[in-house]
Amino acid sequence: MQYVLGIDQSTQGTKAVLVDEQGVIAGRADCAHRQIINEQGWISHDLNEIYENVLTVVKDVLKQTAILPEQVAVIGISNQRETTAIWDRSGTPLKYAVVWQCARAREIAQNLSDYGELIRDKTGLPLSPYFPAAKMAWLLQNADIPGEQLSDVCLGTIDSWLIYRMTNGGSFKTDYSNASRTQLFSIRQLQWDEELCDLFDVRIKCLPEVCDSNSLLGMTNLGGILPEKIPIHSAIGDSHGALFGQGCHSSGKIKTTYGTGSSIMMNVGEDYVKSNHGLVTSLAWGIDGKVNYVLEGNINYTGAVISWLKDDVKLISSPGETETAAVLANPADKTVMVPAFSGLSAPYWNDNAKALLYGMSRTTGRNEIIKAALESIAFQINAVLEAMVKDSGIVIRDLRVDGGPTRNRYLMQLQSDLSNVVVEIANTEELSATGAACLAGIGAGIYDKEALFGQENRKRYVPGMEEKQRREKLEEWEKAIRILT
Repeated sequence: MQYVLGIDQSTQGTKAVLVDEQGVIAGRADCAHRQIINEQGWISHDLNEIYENVLTVVKDVLKQTAILPEQVAVIGISNQRETTAIWDRSGTPLKYAVVWQCARAREIAQNLSDYGELIRDKTGLPLSPYFPAAKMAWLLQNADIPGEQLSDVCLGTIDSWLIYRMTNGGSFKTDYSNASRTQLFSIRQLQWDEELCDLFDVRIKCLPEVCDSNSLLGMTNLGGILPEKIPIHSAIGDSHGALFGQGCHSSGKIKTTYGTGSSIMMNVGEDYVKSNHGLVTSLAWGIDGKVNYVLEGNINYTGAVISWLKDDVKLISSPGETETAAVLANPADKTVMVPAFSGLSAPYWNDNAKALLYGMSRTTGRNEIIKAALESIAFQINAVLEAMVKDSGIVIRDLRVDGGPTRNRYLMQLQSDLSNVVVEIANTEELSATGAACLAGIGAGIYDKEALFGQENRKRYVPGMEEKQRREKLEEWEKAIRILT
């Protein structure tokens, strides 16, 4: 039996999964890393710690499963996307990595505000310190690098860092999905953009080679864990890996990950689609010489709404209580919650908005407030789906979903009813890691793509709400949004 090793390097930690020849997860191991936060609120990660944790989780999953190292045939990597690293050609980090959440490069982005439209046109992304371009500029300004050594600097996202270390400096590469999130890459010309690199004062020679997501990215024995070097045959951003793992391989296919926030991503095919309705355009991946584009909307508060109910207002003691409370709530109650605790994200983009409970009556109680909070998740995701339809002209028939909140039957049925789509729940929650593993296994010839994705067995929710009731609920949400916007 051969196994594919999937490595998912995420914001909170690193995960390794071993996937067998049938595409079934044989085992997984996890290891958290430090969130380094200083007095200014800057968020950093230690690159050496992350690499060592990769080795740790690989050892752990091999030990846990009793799978022999020589049975591991190929590696796939998924990664937290915009976190940005700087190191020298010897593989020594020159600074801690700047985490995607960190806005320390805000001033750099603000100073380029006159170029916002140019940047969005070339990259599909709004000018923001969220993306690596401004972070790279900040790192170059603050890493104390002598001028004559600048050409020896490597800048990249976490996938590039891991590939570099895993190959002992033999491979400095990234894939199309990660490159498209840097704000330095022309997603129509499919190359690093000289004009953008000049704006941010980043040298192209410091950036990795951009490759297909399923290409041979390097060879590694993981520091001696494996007896022989094996291929790294995929690298892909975590949300893109989940899109691939969900089987959303063609135009019109769409997935939503329900986590602390939510990533909603639609495959729009091989042609660039510009968003005029509050979304961003990126590259899904490059596979066998062809790229696919995506429309994406990210929401700050989805699963975090449930945490607010539990930890802050103490209305529940566990997330599972929300389903029962929603079922028991008065169906005639029209209370709507807009969880704009840190402003409104996609597709509204109002940083000044405040959270709101709207439409309460004298009979609104605990169950009704819990129900409104739970329903706010479905309302927000529906708003992104509606924006995607407007931008793409594609009618959404089904929505593939993953993440912890998908266990909530009330929420999943409501999502199906509000969005008038069939909701299909993935049979695994490890979609970023398994997506990367599947992509690597296909690239290495272990899997047949059609056979692998033809065996999926998903739980489905079908729309059942009357159209009049659906319209009334959506109108109440829109009334609450209009108050804030």
